[in-house]
Amino acid sequence: MSALSHLLDGLGTALSPTNLLWMLIGCVLGTVVGILPGLGSPAATLAVLLPLTLRLQPTTGLIMMAGIYHGAKFAGSTTAILLNIPTETSSVVLCYDGHELAKKGRAGPAMGMSAISGFIASTVGVIALTFTAPTIANLAVKFGPPEFASLMVFGLLLVISMAGKSPVKGFISMTLGLLVATVGVDLVSGSQRYTFGNINLYDGVQFITLTLGLFAVAEVLVNVERKRGKPLFSVPRKLRELLPTKQDLRRCAGAIGLGSVVGFIIGALPGGGSTIGSFVS
Repeated sequence: MSALSHLLDGLGTALSPTNLLWMLIGCVLGTVVGILPGLGSPAATLAVLLPLTLRLQPTTGLIMMAGIYHGAKFAGSTTAILLNIPTETSSVVLCYDGHELAKKGRAGPAMGMSAISGFIASTVGVIALTFTAPTIANLAVKFGPPEFASLMVFGLLLVISMAGKSPVKGFISMTLGLLVATVGVDLVSGSQRYTFGNINLYDGVQFITLTLGLFAVAEVLVNVERKRGKPLFSVPRKLRELLPTKQDLRRCAGAIGLGSVVGFIIGALPGGGSTIGSFVS
C-alpha cells in the first residue's frame, strides 16, 4: 500500500503545471541536441544540457533531466528510421525495420509507433519497479558470472539468427564485431590489445566512429547512386500521418508487451541496459 501511495504522490508532483512545462522543455531540447551525430547518446546530451537544470528546484531539475533523456532517446530512433544512422547503441535495431518502412513511405507511422511503444514500456517499467523493487534487487544480486555468460551467449546466437537465410554471414559479422571490441587496454590485466602502439586506440574503437563508418558513410554512398531529385522518403505533413493505424497498433500490441517485460527484466540486472534489452527483445 505504501508503494502505491508513493507512486500517486510522485504522479501528483510530476503532473503539476510547472513541472510539466519544464518536462516539455527538456523533451524538446533533448530531441534537438540528441539528433546531432556525436551527441546522440542520452548521456552526452545530458552532459551538454546539465547546466540548464542547476538553478531549478531539485525535483523540477530531475524531471527536466528525465525529459532530456527521453527526448534524446526519441531523437536516436528518428535518425535511425529516417536516415539509417543510429546516434546511440540501442537505436541500431531500429535500422533493420524502421528504415525499411521509411523507404516504403511509412516513416511517420514508424516514428509514431516508436514514440508510443517507448512511452508504454517506460510506464510499465516505472510501475513494475515501484511494486517489485525489493524482489528484483535480491534476484539481480544473485545473477553471477555463469548467468551473465549464458546471457551473452544467448545474445550472440540472436545476432546470428538475425542474419536470416545466411547464418554464415551472421557468424562472420559477429566474429568481426568481437574482434573490433577487443581493441584497447584490457580492464582486468591492463595489457594492450591490437593497439599497435597508437595511443588513440587505448580506449578502443569509439561507437560514434564505428557508427558513422558502418551506417552514415555507407548510407550516403547508397543515396548518391540513386537518381537526383528523387526523395528518399515521404515527409509527413499532417499529424495523422505520424500516427499508426488501429491495425498497426493491434499487430504491434504483442511486441510492445513482450519488449516491455524483457526490457524491465534485463534493465534490472547489473550491467544490463537498453542496448542489451533492445537486441534481446
